Amino acid sequence: MQVIRYSLGELQANCYFLIDADKCIIVDPADDASFILEEIQRRNLKLIAMLATHGHFDHVMAAGEIQLSLKVPLYIDKNDLFLIKRLRETAKYFLGYEPEIVAPREIKYFKKGNFKIENFKLQIISVPGHTPGSFCFYFPKEKIIFTGDTLFKDGVGRTDFSYGNKDDLRGSLDELFKLPETTTIYPGHGDATEVFRARFLVSPSPRR
Repeated sequence: MQVIRYSLGELQANCYFLIDADKCIIVDPADDASFILEEIQRRNLKLIAMLATHGHFDHVMAAGEIQLSLKVPLYIDKNDLFLIKRLRETAKYFLGYEPEIVAPREIKYFKKGNFKIENFKLQIISVPGHTPGSFCFYFPKEKIIFTGDTLFKDGVGRTDFSYGNKDDLRGSLDELFKLPETTTIYPGHGDATEVFRARFLVSPSPRR
């Protein structure tokens, strides 16, 4: 499986293409649908799913517009559906203007545990704290995990929103740090790292 990272939008959210032959899964479609659609066409890929680590606008804003061109579901946890419903107002608050947003049309819901789409096999790990419906996507065979805004190379996700929970985040981090030490962490912003490095480098002060 090939992993390609693009940092998209004003908040530079990481959008990941996971590619197996001509099939592609996107982890966090971010907010540049035109670029994503062009890349899919340029690489002759078939997009089969979009997986959202959580519901914040900078990670999912392009999903609805992508669905105008491709029949592909957005998978997210039900506990973050309220964030999808307020995409426009949240984006306006953080960006300072009201962007054009197409609401996602086809939404499916995660359950923690094993998850398979065609040849893609992964584990869904529930990591509440940054948002109530945050999830990580762990690929044991490839020894990689996509952590969204729960865990970064040098910090952790912020919990000062009304729906955030610092104690939940600590518990989620404890679970992630049980993974094999050489597991590669692909975060929602910034560069990749490894579990053993994150254990020692993460700051107790949350961000994003």
